[in-house]
Amino acid sequence: MTFSRVLAALLIAGLSAISGLAGAASAVLGASDARHFLTRTGFGASPAEIEAYANLTRAQAVERLLAGTHTQAVTAPPAWAAEPFHFQPLAGLTREERMQLQRERRRKGLELRTWWLEEMRVTPSPFTERMTLFWHNHFVVSDAKVRFPQLVQRRNALIREHALGNFATLLHEASRDPAMVIYLDNASNRKGQPNENFAREVMELFTLGEGHYTEQDVKEAARAFTGWSFDAPRGEFVLRTMQHDDGAKTLLGQTGDFSGDDVLRILLAHPRTAEHIVEKLWREFVSPAPDRAQVERVARRFRDSGYDTPTALRALLESDAFYAPENRASLVKSPVDLVIGTLRQFHFSTGEMLPFAFTTNQLGQNLFAPPNVKGWPGGEAWINSHTLLARKGLLERLFRDADSPAMGAMAPQAGTQAPAAMDSERERVARARAAVRFDAGRWLGALPPGDEALQRVVLAAPPVTPLPEGAAGVEALRLLTQDPVYQLK
Repeated sequence: MTFSRVLAALLIAGLSAISGLAGAASAVLGASDARHFLTRTGFGASPAEIEAYANLTRAQAVERLLAGTHTQAVTAPPAWAAEPFHFQPLAGLTREERMQLQRERRRKGLELRTWWLEEMRVTPSPFTERMTLFWHNHFVVSDAKVRFPQLVQRRNALIREHALGNFATLLHEASRDPAMVIYLDNASNRKGQPNENFAREVMELFTLGEGHYTEQDVKEAARAFTGWSFDAPRGEFVLRTMQHDDGAKTLLGQTGDFSGDDVLRILLAHPRTAEHIVEKLWREFVSPAPDRAQVERVARRFRDSGYDTPTALRALLESDAFYAPENRASLVKSPVDLVIGTLRQFHFSTGEMLPFAFTTNQLGQNLFAPPNVKGWPGGEAWINSHTLLARKGLLERLFRDADSPAMGAMAPQAGTQAPAAMDSERERVARARAAVRFDAGRWLGALPPGDEALQRVVLAAPPVTPLPEGAAGVEALRLLTQDPVYQLK
């Protein structure tokens, strides 16, 4: 079933039935709105979490959410992340040494993915990780090109630090980040030989959006960013003044001896930047189609606040549009949403998250490795005939046998690993899969009796296929998680 058919089926099934559940801004949320709020701003929503938010107003819910955010991960990163940076030139290495270096980088990259998934699973602030992931898909880099896992980990920490802070600060910091300098080739951007990659993407993707600048603007901005480079021995950003073009430049109608920081300030002063960011936040939290008038309203508040990210989030998450019936079940869960949301919502116990690193990759979301500079497109692109079957297969395995090993085989892919390394990885995956368990009796026991209570907690809208008469308990739960609506939020 295509996503469009799912939406049509939802309407037929009675999506309008929840239209009376969205309370006024001054009223308490109630269970339905609390579930919607928590699912959109976190990963799933357990019955206890829903109950905790049900008696809050919209504003109180947002303030509670923001008060619980943090700037550092609660899970310790891999030990190698704290080691001194070591730059290993490829020149002079034998073929075997290069292959060993590649294997080592792959191992560290997999450890980093596993670590982040674990942080998402255990964090007391899933909203922090949602926003960290959001900005990762905005300021895109890929470890496949950066090739230094330590720099990728540092970037993750940098984005988390500013994820719920000030966007202007994040823009400046992310633009100077060594991983970004490498990924968008700014290390080769020098006076007389400008590289336009970063200059183009900072306008098209990070600030203004496509169609709001000219090719000449890109050329002039590239000159301003000359000299922004990477000090390989130290693994740090460096400004090479001798490589900077200090001549006059004209950008978006302004002329001056602009530096890279000057360009960022000019872009932040442009009204389109706030609108572009709010549009992306709208698609992340509200619906696939931003409302132009509402975007302009929120963007004005965002700019007037000096790009305070919580100001924009408050305006969106307290709005009528966020709670509107037509926007319920309108967003497709990403692979990370599906996996982490399921584990958190149903209180699965797990071992290490290694199997789920392979799972999210197979479902189309390989953390730290988006497909291109535009990131994961999201939305309906998450669902196709292959991924939908894989998603349903994952859920079937997870709920197959309550209180027994729940994960099926999600085997690591062969590649450049040595056979011994592959065997070790397979053993780890097997152990981790065996540790995944769901205590169905305990989870179901926390719910009020009846199918309706179960459906309201598990699904964002009525199921496409109503539960058959007599279905209850674990059987009903399995059927609901196999329903197409479970793929939506």
